[in-house]
Amino acid sequence: MNLPPPPNDHALAVLFLTVFALILFTREKIPLETSSFIILIALAVGFELFPFMVNGSSLHAVDFFQGFGHEALVAVCGLMIAGQGVVRTGALEPVGIALARMWKVSPNISLLLTLLAGAFISAFINNVPVVVLFLPILTSVSARTGMKASSALMPMGFATTLGGTCTTIGTSTNLLVVAVAADMGLKRMEMFDFLLPASIACGIGIAYLWLIAPRILPERELVLSDTSPRVFAAHLEILEGSPAEGKTLSEALKKIDGVRKIMSVERGPDNFMMPLPSMVLKAGDHLAIRDTPERLKEFEKILEGTLYPEDSQNEPIDDEHPLKAEDQQIAEVVVIEGSRLQGRTLNEMQFSERYGMITLAIHRPGMHLEKLDDKIGDILLQAGDILLIQGPREQVVSIKKAKDFLVLDATMDLPYTRKAPIAGTIMLGIILAAATGTLPIAIAAPFGALFMIVSGCLGWGDATRALSAQVILIVVASLALGAALLKTGGAEYLAQLFLISAGDASPRVIISGLMLLMGILTNIVSNNAAAVIGTPIAISIAARMGQPPEPFVLAVLFGVNMSYATPMAYKTNLLVMNAGNYTFNDFLRAGVPLVLIIWGVLSFLLPAIYGIG
Repeated sequence: MNLPPPPNDHALAVLFLTVFALILFTREKIPLETSSFIILIALAVGFELFPFMVNGSSLHAVDFFQGFGHEALVAVCGLMIAGQGVVRTGALEPVGIALARMWKVSPNISLLLTLLAGAFISAFINNVPVVVLFLPILTSVSARTGMKASSALMPMGFATTLGGTCTTIGTSTNLLVVAVAADMGLKRMEMFDFLLPASIACGIGIAYLWLIAPRILPERELVLSDTSPRVFAAHLEILEGSPAEGKTLSEALKKIDGVRKIMSVERGPDNFMMPLPSMVLKAGDHLAIRDTPERLKEFEKILEGTLYPEDSQNEPIDDEHPLKAEDQQIAEVVVIEGSRLQGRTLNEMQFSERYGMITLAIHRPGMHLEKLDDKIGDILLQAGDILLIQGPREQVVSIKKAKDFLVLDATMDLPYTRKAPIAGTIMLGIILAAATGTLPIAIAAPFGALFMIVSGCLGWGDATRALSAQVILIVVASLALGAALLKTGGAEYLAQLFLISAGDASPRVIISGLMLLMGILTNIVSNNAAAVIGTPIAISIAARMGQPPEPFVLAVLFGVNMSYATPMAYKTNLLVMNAGNYTFNDFLRAGVPLVLIIWGVLSFLLPAIYGIG
């Protein structure tokens, strides 16, 4: 095998940086936005210190920042804001309500309808809010009917990803591939230009997710159900001769190290005092405490006091008069992308005070379950973390309506605001404008986002929270890396290596191999990075083989959307993994067959549709 001559020094440096970027993107301990920023700055500084001439002019470092104004990023940001408007107003909730009712009639048919609905909606709206909509429905159905949640949650998540491949606006990855291909001189792909192969593959994939995947997935218990006891409020009376009498509150707390919270100190009827550490306790004082029954009884024993229910001081708590919490509910809350909790701690957010809820436990894959006696309030929260919370019924209702959280226990009616029809109409307008060619998506999406704000469907705070720094930076860094590969000749060199390794393979085999390579890459690193790197390589391969570039570009597009085999391949995979308590092997078990099915179907369809011999 004769290798092509090595490219120029700049191309070699960019190729090394590309490999470094792909490694960096797989490091879980380094935020993806940090990795992206490192690559972007490395390109800018490198080309500023060592200029590169392109067609007689120097490639300036500032050129790598043009991604911030690239039409693909503008469209992605516009769609993120518009999608947030749809979520905030509950415009998708009627679909969820209808599906929730159907589950009571026929779970099997309802699963199929859920998969089809998720795929259809995700073809036009980012699939994260779609998964956020369906997760609590399926979790609640599982709790009420005894259906295995694990048989439905992962198939539902995969169905939304399949649906996202059907249009140019289905995912940010699609927009990137289409935009990069257009930058390289290809005719711009319209919204439904690849609908035929995508919808056929999607249909076959959904059949697999409906009929086979639920049967090969092992049964998994929901993450936090019944893992922590309820917290109760009670009064602990300080008796004469108690070890706490005459001691300051801080000294008394040392004796019962680990008490959850002293709410207040009652000294005499209706005389509530702030629980200051320096307060000297007296006989007759009542400490208003919240904790589990076992710990409350332990405190009673250590301090030699008497426990009373919160609403009664006549009957002490004992076996005949146990603690009660009639109005309390326990719910599981997922920290979702864009939530105000993301990247902050519960104490920093003053979660208990703001929402009137107690956090009983927290779950994160790879982390031991943290419970009451651990410092949950000091844990820096990440997207995908699940909190087990407890609070009054009305507070659980309000936290669901707030839309800052994904509440998995969907016991309450789903919200449907009066702004929902407006948000739905605006989103439909964006889709129709782009589909008919009235406005390009890079204009239609920001235009719709503005209407969402002006019409009151979103506030500016909601709009800014909808914008993901991770998505923005990975898109910009990927565009910069792709431009560097293209302009220095690095992409052409990779195309030559690919063709040499393929030998005398036919264009059909090359398309299939390219798609599989992208499919493997997207399950290891960022799909946006794989898309921007793969697109110029695909066009170079097509040019060298004398073939039309469209099927090669689509091989990249479909390949980088095959993010089914690993939980870190896509953000919805992480949401589903946490909610369903899946393991890495579960994704391999159900995801790898789906990757192979979609790859096999499209390997036949793309050459056949585009007349590749």
